[in-house]
Amino acid sequence: MNAISESPVKSPASDTNTRKILVWDIPTRVFHWLLVLSFGGAYLTAESESWRLLHVTLGYTMAALVGFRLMWGLIGTRYARFSTFVRGPKAVARYLGALLRGRPEHYTGHNPAGALAIVALLTLALAVSASGWATYNDIAGDRVQDIHEAVANVMLAIVGIHIAGVLVASWLHRENLVGAMFTGRKLGRPEDGIRSAWRSVGALLLVAVLAIWWTQWQSAPTPGHLADRPIASTKAGDHDRDGD
Repeated sequence: MNAISESPVKSPASDTNTRKILVWDIPTRVFHWLLVLSFGGAYLTAESESWRLLHVTLGYTMAALVGFRLMWGLIGTRYARFSTFVRGPKAVARYLGALLRGRPEHYTGHNPAGALAIVALLTLALAVSASGWATYNDIAGDRVQDIHEAVANVMLAIVGIHIAGVLVASWLHRENLVGAMFTGRKLGRPEDGIRSAWRSVGALLLVAVLAIWWTQWQSAPTPGHLADRPIASTKAGDHDRDGD
């Protein structure tokens, strides 16, 4: 493994030997924004009977996306691989300490704190998808529904922390990290960029997700049958209404 990809580099704002390089391949970017769409949509439709099918479909989409990301984290491009960006507790603590002091180390790929958030979000996405499937199929009753709601809320909190971290790091490094997840390009040394964006894999991932959506709509149960299925609520107030 190339040691450059594992180590922090000089801040791009102070390094004259930097330019925009390709860091995030298309499959990674497509996965990222589809997961944002799926989780956000599923969370917003969690309490609506009329949007039940959309909620369930987005939950299945999340599970499929995580499955792809786990595979791509093993065989994908340099900065997509877990072996490149997942680091130990000491590296995370050192980065967070530097971040609090306003002098965080710059990483071409994911920084240690971002890597921790990614691992947490992938784990929570699997948990919320599995508990949502169990809830939809009425397995284990209210207990699994409570777990589903709790995990969804924890995941939302981690998303908020992740967004805050990205904004702070963007400001401190004078680099648009949100924009980089659209363009795939960040400031870095020319030799550190990846060679291919893997457009074909990104297109296949998008087609696979569209196929999931089409299949769900084609096999949709009748409205009456769908309404009989339980749905998880993400608001504590629903428990109060259940007790009335």
